[in-house]
Amino acid sequence: MGSPQALDDTDRRLVSLWAADCAERVLPLFETQAPDDGRARDGIERARGYGRGDLEAATMIRRRFEAGRAARSVHSPAAVAAARAAGQASGVAHMGAHALGAAAYAAKAASLDTTDSEAARRDEVGWQVEHMTPGVRSALTKLPLLGENSAGPLGNGLLTSGVLAVTIREIQAELRSEAG
Repeated sequence: MGSPQALDDTDRRLVSLWAADCAERVLPLFETQAPDDGRARDGIERARGYGRGDLEAATMIRRRFEAGRAARSVHSPAAVAAARAAGQASGVAHMGAHALGAAAYAAKAASLDTTDSEAARRDEVGWQVEHMTPGVRSALTKLPLLGENSAGPLGNGLLTSGVLAVTIREIQAELRSEAG
């Protein structure tokens, strides 16, 4: 049996489209600093292709790290977070929980590009939640809560601390309050 963080292929395709939308909102923060580096944009486009059914999971899995590696080509924390959002979106075909990583990094990127970081982060999370389809909400609700399962990105890694963890916990609390 696979990890509960994986989700089935249908659910991964749904959340892949949402994750791509989340990452694309902050993509200009990356592209302004690295206009000739197309890896982050390509990762988002591949996530969309997978979500639409144009690409198979195996293709996405082989290339899932490319977009995230673009973070090494920029120095601004907001641009780094935007590239990581794209990287997380491109990883959804491998494991559905990466969709929450894409959302968290996008919110972090937005928060780092302003003087009122908490308001910007909350605004971004609000947009993300508002733009979930019922299918995306249902799929994301199937994921374990942050830190409850170690077999994936919601386990013991970078997503479980700091502003990333705060963001994921807020999204998951919102989903559970709607479901309950």
